Amino acid sequence: MGHQTTITPRARSLSWLEKGGLRPTKQRASLAELLVGDGMDRHVTAESLFEASATSGDKVSLATVYNTLRAFCDAGLMREITVDGAKSYFDTNMSDHPHFFWEDSATLTDAPSAQLEIKSLPDAPEGSEISKVDVVIRLRRT
Repeated sequence: MGHQTTITPRARSLSWLEKGGLRPTKQRASLAELLVGDGMDRHVTAESLFEASATSGDKVSLATVYNTLRAFCDAGLMREITVDGAKSYFDTNMSDHPHFFWEDSATLTDAPSAQLEIKSLPDAPEGSEISKVDVVIRLRRT
């Protein structure tokens, strides 16, 4: 009988940090496990991740959560999506894909990429290039 190797949430999160070239400090490892430990993609705010860390028993300060999310983005492990120029959501799914923003709950979810067609973009101004395009589709429940 063969046995199936299961990757533990801790091992998955340490591998994720390694992929970004980040040293696995206690706080980074703890937050990484909350973000990618189960292998599912997440959209979090700094506040929601802070609350999750408080209930997990590995309490991390809000300032550390912000700094760690910034480090994860800088390392190419997450991307930041800003809604209304104020609220930032952090996404562990690095593929190009649009998002739905649910106005009533202020949550962000993935939208189906296959249904989005962008025919052309305006030319970038002289001396600049387009680095990425964020598509956020706002939804209001009827």
